[in-house]
This record gives sequence, structure tokens and C-alpha cells, in this order.
Amino acid sequence: MELRVQPRATAHVPWVLVVGVLLTAAVGIYNLASASRPPASPVWMSQVLYLGVGVGMVIGVALLDYRLIQRATVPLYLLNIGALIALKFFGHTAKGAESWFVIGPFRVQPAEFMKLGMVLMLAKYFHDDDRPNQPAQGFMRLLPAAVISLFPTALVLVQPDLGTALMMVFTAVTIIMFSRPTWPVNAALAVAVVLGVGVLWNDYVREQPAQDEQRFTIIRHKLKKHQDARITGWLDPMSDLRGSNYHAMQSKIAVGSGGWSGKGWMEGTQTGLRFLPEQHTDFIFSVFAEEQGFARCLVLLALFGVILLGGLGVALSAKERYGAFVAVGICAMIFWQVFENIGMVTGLLPITGITLPLMSYGGSSMVSVMLGIGLLVNVSMRRQIFRG
Repeated sequence: MELRVQPRATAHVPWVLVVGVLLTAAVGIYNLASASRPPASPVWMSQVLYLGVGVGMVIGVALLDYRLIQRATVPLYLLNIGALIALKFFGHTAKGAESWFVIGPFRVQPAEFMKLGMVLMLAKYFHDDDRPNQPAQGFMRLLPAAVISLFPTALVLVQPDLGTALMMVFTAVTIIMFSRPTWPVNAALAVAVVLGVGVLWNDYVREQPAQDEQRFTIIRHKLKKHQDARITGWLDPMSDLRGSNYHAMQSKIAVGSGGWSGKGWMEGTQTGLRFLPEQHTDFIFSVFAEEQGFARCLVLLALFGVILLGGLGVALSAKERYGAFVAVGICAMIFWQVFENIGMVTGLLPITGITLPLMSYGGSSMVSVMLGIGLLVNVSMRRQIFRG
């Protein structure tokens, strides 16, 4: 295994991206110290450990020979598939989902690493399928990419983990759009979006029929009760405030009560009184908004913007397709998680149980994101010395 780095490669380390990641993670630990204040467990201490492991992963991945990662893509993808299948036999069930392996004091969530495995596999497929005389991707050429994406997504969906499955779909679609699909493919995607909106309208928005009539639904009757309640609560925020919509309302109260400058670190009442659900994981942004205010929320969003723009800069400067697709995929993975998490805690999107990268507590989430950052650093460092 080659770990040497040529001097000219170190000149291309994306320091703006690296600094943005470290600052965001530091803000996350600072925020977690308040979110996990006594009598709760001080999980921020564990998060420091996870960040340290993540930094080590960034350095290790950045030092690997680029071609070794490309050759290992298929085994890594299959290994992640195997881990998702193994969950059915050895997984730990919590909150109705079989999504974790429990190893001593640690919990490992394979779906977090499957997202990276899927990105790498899609990048390899589009790299190997490069046809300079036929640059656009039609339906038949995109069929293998669809299989690469949908098979692991289905395994995650049956855990069930709808939120992560949706993030995988959005990430895969972003990568596919980057591959320059033909106009019929674009038209089919547009039709799919329109149909999705139509299903939501028919199942949830359309006027209720008379009492003696049965409403025709397309997917609503197939959803679990809590999934149906989340969509209903999203479209009608004032419904069932003491039941299924209680937590969403408490989150919006926390976000709104922070005002411009916030209540101050460890001064958040929604946080301190434990009104927020999962305040150290899914709703960590609510804690930050309540205590730090709108102004610092803009700063946090700017930090995420620095990370995403840095990653897109790596994609634009990559000298071959594999690196470019890997960079786009990792940026998409981070973007959609940030978009969904902040959208759900502010009531703009339905609650799906998605963590906020680098801010939410969790070893699998932290390490998987840092592995992705390591891949971005690797692609950037070797943009001048890799020739495909």
C-alpha cells in the first residue's frame, strides 16, 4: 500500500474546506455540551473522541494512493451491502428500526457508510462507462446506475429507515444529473416529480369525500401510522398538537424563541426543560437556534456553504471522471442532509429523522462524513498527478 505523498500534491490540499469542516465540528461539540447538559449524559465528550477518529480517517484516506481507492470500490460496495443484509440477523432493534450493530459500548450504523459506498460505486460506473463520442446518458446506460443505487436503498428502507433511504435517492439522482442524461431522461425525472406532487395532493390535500364514501389513496394506506402522521403534520402544522405534531411544534418554538441573538449558551428553556425530542441528534439545530439566535445560524449556514463550495471546487478541478463524480457525490450527500435536517426542524419539510452533519451526536455519522472529506482531500491533492 503506497502512502507517500509527492510534494506537489501537498500544495493542492483544500485548506479552506478543511478549516470549514473543523470549525463546524468545533461548533457542534460546543453546542452538544449544552444539548447534553446534566442530568443528561455528557455525550459531547464522546463526540470529541469521534472527531479525533474522524480526523485520523481524513489523514489516512488522503495519504492512500488514489488508484488503490478506485480498485477497492467494488469490494467496499459489496462489503457495505453485506453489512446491511447482516443487520437482519445480528442487528440491534431500537425505536422500531433494525439499523445498528452493537459492539460493546459502541453502536455502528451501516447505512451511514453505505451512502459512501454507493457514491464510490456510481463514480466508478460513470468513469468506466465514459464514451467521448456519446457523452449523453440514455435510459439503457443509466440502468446499471439505477440498480447500484436502488438495491442498497431498498435494504435501508426495509429496516425501516425512510430518512436515510430518501437521502440516498436524492444523492444518486444528483450524481445521475451530473452525468449529463439525455432530454428524455430529464423529462422522465420531471414527470416523476409531478406525479409525486399529485400523489401528495390526492392522498392528503384533496377535499375529504362524504362520510359514506371511501377516499381513494395511492400510497397513504400503505404507510405506517407514524409515517402517515409525519406527512399529515407537515401539511397541516396545527393538527394533533398534543400527539404526533407535538415535537415538531416544540422545535419551531425553540427556533423562533431564539430571536436575533439567542438566549445564550445553556440558557435555552426548550432545551433545558427537555421539551425538544432527540435534542442531541435529529433536533440539534433547534438547540443552536434557540441559544445562539438567527445571526449565528447564518454563520453556521455560511460554514456549511464553505464546505460545499470547497467540495464543488474539488469536483471542478478534478482531472478525471472518477474523482469528479466522487466529489459531486459527497457534496450531494452533505447538502441533502443539511437541507432536510434544517427543513424538518423549522417545519418546512416533514420529519424524517435525519442528523445534521458534523453537528449531531453520533460516531457513525461523524466518521462517515469525515471519510467523505478525506476523499475530497485525496482527489484535490492528486488532481495533477493522476492520469486515469
